[in-house]
Amino acid sequence: MKKILLLLFVVELVSSIKIHAQTNHTIKGRIIDATTGDPVPFANVGIKASISGAITDFDGFYTISFTPPADSLTVSYVGYATKSKAIMAGVAEQTIDFQITPGALQLREVKIFAGENPAFAILRKIVLNKKRNNIENVNAYQYTSYNKIQIDIDNLSEKFRNRKAVKKMTHIMDQYDEVKGEDGETIIPIFISESVSDVFSRNNPKKKKEIINKTKVSGVGLTDGSFVSQVVGSSFQQYNFYENWLNILEKDFVSPISDSWKLYYDYYLADSVNNGDSHDYLIEFEPRQKQDLAFRGSFWVDGVSFALTQMDATVSRDANLNFIEKIKIQQSYEQLDEQDAWVPSKTRVLIDVEEPTVQAAGMLLKFYSANSDYVVGEPKPNGFYDTAIELKEDYMDHDSTYWQKSRPESLTLPEKLSFQLIDSLKVLPVVKTYTEILNIFVNGYKKIDKWNIDIGPYLFLYANNTIEGNRFRLGFRTDPGFSRKWILHGYGAIGTKDKQFKYGAGVDYIFSRKPWTIGGFSYSKDLERLGLATETIGSNTLFGAFSRFGNLRRAYWQEDYSMYLKRELVKGLSGSIQLRHRNFKPLFPFVYRTQPSLGEDSPLQSNYDVTELNMETRFARNETFLQNDNERISMGNGNSPIFTLRYTLGIKNLISSDFHYHKFSFNAKQSFRLGALGRTEYNLTLGMIPSTIPYTLLYTPLGNESLFYVENAFNLMNYFEFISDKYATLSVEHNFQGFILNRIPAIKKLKWRLLATGKVFYGNVSTANKNIIPTQDLDGNLMPTFNYLGNTPYVELGYGVDNIFKVGRVDFVHRLTYLKNTDVSPFAVKISFWFNL
Repeated sequence: MKKILLLLFVVELVSSIKIHAQTNHTIKGRIIDATTGDPVPFANVGIKASISGAITDFDGFYTISFTPPADSLTVSYVGYATKSKAIMAGVAEQTIDFQITPGALQLREVKIFAGENPAFAILRKIVLNKKRNNIENVNAYQYTSYNKIQIDIDNLSEKFRNRKAVKKMTHIMDQYDEVKGEDGETIIPIFISESVSDVFSRNNPKKKKEIINKTKVSGVGLTDGSFVSQVVGSSFQQYNFYENWLNILEKDFVSPISDSWKLYYDYYLADSVNNGDSHDYLIEFEPRQKQDLAFRGSFWVDGVSFALTQMDATVSRDANLNFIEKIKIQQSYEQLDEQDAWVPSKTRVLIDVEEPTVQAAGMLLKFYSANSDYVVGEPKPNGFYDTAIELKEDYMDHDSTYWQKSRPESLTLPEKLSFQLIDSLKVLPVVKTYTEILNIFVNGYKKIDKWNIDIGPYLFLYANNTIEGNRFRLGFRTDPGFSRKWILHGYGAIGTKDKQFKYGAGVDYIFSRKPWTIGGFSYSKDLERLGLATETIGSNTLFGAFSRFGNLRRAYWQEDYSMYLKRELVKGLSGSIQLRHRNFKPLFPFVYRTQPSLGEDSPLQSNYDVTELNMETRFARNETFLQNDNERISMGNGNSPIFTLRYTLGIKNLISSDFHYHKFSFNAKQSFRLGALGRTEYNLTLGMIPSTIPYTLLYTPLGNESLFYVENAFNLMNYFEFISDKYATLSVEHNFQGFILNRIPAIKKLKWRLLATGKVFYGNVSTANKNIIPTQDLDGNLMPTFNYLGNTPYVELGYGVDNIFKVGRVDFVHRLTYLKNTDVSPFAVKISFWFNL
């Protein structure tokens, strides 16, 4: 009996050991995207005909424990084709990696029975708690951020591969193919970077600062590592779904948890899991209108705080976007140890740029951010935030040990190889040639490395007009290789008809980069025309070049001396002062009374000199600047307005100046989202000249006699049609961005965008400024005078369609007032072209 009991005990023990061994089998692995090589987070991994399964973490890794037998492992994920692989029998621990291919992005069918959609109650609680869960609403926070960016060329067609230039890269591409795996698609890396920075934010007043500690950058065609190092930091990789709108690529995308969520999205409560005190919820969503700038995907929400814990959002090619195949944002959140708040911990963004033609290749832009070491509630002094982005002096001093400690995860083999391959690519002659052509197209200058100068800009190389005939112009500017402080520039031009040589030169000196302080001196002698001076045209270089063509009416010669100093006083507030002397020698009939008080007995004169002191203050609260080589580039002011106050003092007798006068002007401009209706931009200017001076020194609104629509001009007003010494101008443009046309079945596939415009000019001229101009010139000939407004403002209204064939815009403009003026049209169709996402 004892032997039987002992035997039964042994059998039971062996069985329990066997069962225990069977339940201890483990499968580990990683799921990556076969197209991009990036990990796929939140994917479902399960054993066929078993309840054993797992979900990949943010970096695509998974672990499954199971009890044999098991024959295959399956991966499924929304937007990807399902894939299975065999499990090796009898192996206790094994690794199975997957490369899955993007497929149809489609949610499961939503069935709503009696009662409300169960997801709606959760959405209302999410929106109700948004203010509390949004990290931007705390009084202050800071964190350390690691960022990685990679840009690749993908979708290489056979025709593209067989091009002579591309064949020279074949040996490099073959190396990269070896590490992609059998399912991976061929891509060519052209840029990769890493950076580590400290980010600081405070709420009252709203300010943010990033100190970039270290960067590691390798890219084809890079000329200035400091500029790129600012772009690859954390500031431009932030995506906050608690805001109603996310600005991506200068486009507004509505958040799936916006205040207007029901207007844009359909939802499905896909899952819920017990978290101890409550349940966490998985909600899937998709746009109600496919063409809207909205996401589809899913998110997890904490059932206690109703804060986001995971977000997976995708914009597909159905959206009203150009040149973009897909945008994918994946974000995970972590709860702070001593806080209830959930904060973004890791973010991965993919932007897939489509191929412009069948023979061309596409492009992949990949961003990865990992935030750690959050500190909440310790604001810095206001002055600390004055510089929005700051590079440490030793940002380029680092070694491999530093990056090994700073990376949240090690570089993959393809990423390690990318750094090596880019160094090989950028020295290829064909790549250097393409880079040079692209630089000329974007910047308008041709670099001459041997002399450290740029030649251009190419838009002004040639013009043809009635005074100069064929005008040829060549200019230059020095680059940072010449000096990091001094900037020299100049140009020369000549006309084949007037045989006159025009020229200009200048020098600028950068006193300080922090705060930004720059000054300079310039001189020019050139042909100008009333109403189309450089300061009137502004930054529209294309229109400025075009204005040199055709009939140059009211042209004049001008010598211009200028000396200026500009400084950023505090963040968002800058000031400048300029001393300027110029003369005026008209090529059209013009005289003025030098002593207006004498009336018709006053002496007459046609030429004059003026010396001006110009002072300007500009306030842009949220504007961020980056330093590119020896210049600063504005990255925009968000939705906040920009205010500019300018005062000009004309000083008589200083450097032979003929007039004493005052000029005041105030400008406010802003671009902001108008909810679901689209985006509105306005530009308001108020001005006053309380002095008696010739009309050539008064305010002239910018007209436009070209076929093209010009944003900062009155498009049905002739050049120099009106002048004023007290004035107000208002320009408003509203772009519906597909809100209307996306909902018309026959049109929505074209992805057109409806817009509306309106421009108003109101002003008058004092009696003294009217009387300073006589009716006859020195020889008794009748003098052409000028037009000015009566009690009615000048008004033009328009409507149009943008995004025609992805690059075209047509505006239909109506002029409503002053239709009896000479050579005016009450209606015109204007066109314009630009690359527009």
